[in-house]
Amino acid sequence: MFTAEQREQTRQRLLGLAEQDDEILGAAITGSHAAGTEDAWSDIDLAFGIRGDLPPALARWSAVLERDFGALHHWDLPWESSIYRVWLLPGWLEVDIAFTPAAEFGPRGPNWRTVFGEVVELAHRAAAQRDDLVGLAWHHLLHARMCIERGKPWQAEWLISGVRDHVLALACLRLGLATRFAKGADQLPPEATSGLEATLVGALETTELRRALSAAVEAYAAELRQSDPEVCKRLEPMLDELLVFE
Repeated sequence: MFTAEQREQTRQRLLGLAEQDDEILGAAITGSHAAGTEDAWSDIDLAFGIRGDLPPALARWSAVLERDFGALHHWDLPWESSIYRVWLLPGWLEVDIAFTPAAEFGPRGPNWRTVFGEVVELAHRAAAQRDDLVGLAWHHLLHARMCIERGKPWQAEWLISGVRDHVLALACLRLGLATRFAKGADQLPPEATSGLEATLVGALETTELRRALSAAVEAYAAELRQSDPEVCKRLEPMLDELLVFE
């Protein structure tokens, strides 16, 4: 595994190369390092403001990461006007760089430290919307029940796990915690998570899947009573119907 010293050396090399790149008009450190919460397991998070189109910059920097840093693989995560390219370096060091048009280069959250260049003021948007999470959760509950009855245990397990993820995100959203990738989940109070451990599927047998589905329904309803009581009032009778097994 990488060391903290190797990570810092890599970060500084990347920022130095960014300053030499005429097509990069600004750079920032983001993520845990900018927030002061970096630990031994943290990766490298950067943001670049790009002059012109993003694809040439992405291609140029991929070549740099592969040639000079030994990158083994990369993948992209589009987000609004940005493309986050995520590289894996030797020693399991992850490098995430957000490539953003210079006209929209600025902090989209509190974890930001400008290194060079000018930034623009951007409206901070919620990483997840409540209605989407509410809807995805009941969708997954319904389809998990269908999969159990259809004899599709792996898909049922996947859907039940998804309900748990959405309930965690709803609780985080309600309490002002980070919703993406469960980053705020471990900061939730015990009363927000007490029913979720029971949603873990212990086996792919019908009886166990039904038990976990019942726990997921209960956890969803408990969170919904706090996140959106009016919607909960309308949905609870329907949720009860999911648990009537023949």
